[in-house]
Amino acid sequence: MSDKAKPAQKFRNRNLTVTIWSNTSANGLFYTLTARRSYKQNEQWKESDSFGEDDLLPLGKLLDQAHSWMVEAAAAERKVA
Repeated sequence: MSDKAKPAQKFRNRNLTVTIWSNTSANGLFYTLTARRSYKQNEQWKESDSFGEDDLLPLGKLLDQAHSWMVEAAAAERKVA
C-alpha cells in the first residue's frame, strides 16, 4: 500500500493536467493545485511546469475549471461543518 496522497480532483486537456490537492491546517480544509505539461523525450514520458504559448489558453481553461471546483467544494464543506 502506498503512502502517497491522492488528488482531490484532476482536470486534463491533451498533455496538460491541473491537479487539485486537499490539505488541512489548524484553520480547516483548504485546496492547492499543481499544473503540469507532459512530453515525450526519446521513449520516456516526462513532466514539466514550463508552458509554451500554445499551452496558455487550454491551461487557462483548466485553471478556470479547477477554480470552480475548488469554490464549490469549499462551499459544500462549509455546509457540512
